[in-house]
Amino acid sequence: MASMLKDLWNRFAGGGNASVHEEPAAEAVEYKGFRIRPAPYSAKGGFQTAGVIEKDFESGMKEYRFVRAETHPSKDEAATFSVTKGKQIIDEQGDRVFR
Repeated sequence: MASMLKDLWNRFAGGGNASVHEEPAAEAVEYKGFRIRPAPYSAKGGFQTAGVIEKDFESGMKEYRFVRAETHPSKDEAATFSVTKGKQIIDEQGDRVFR
């Protein structure tokens, strides 16, 4: 359990071979004034749900990076699901996601 948490932290913090900082799998999707950039990465025989939510404000662009537990057999499936998760986060939290 501890090694799994350490691995997740390293990926989120930018360490390790795969991270949320990899190039997005697909173009950004506009949704309710936000941009969702899917960024799945290879993990344990599949692709991890991950992405970036961005929004432009007067003070500049803000972003929120997310990683979820779901894995998928292909990068395209993970990218599609990452967009779905991004929309869910936006619907639930809106601008609060950037706090």
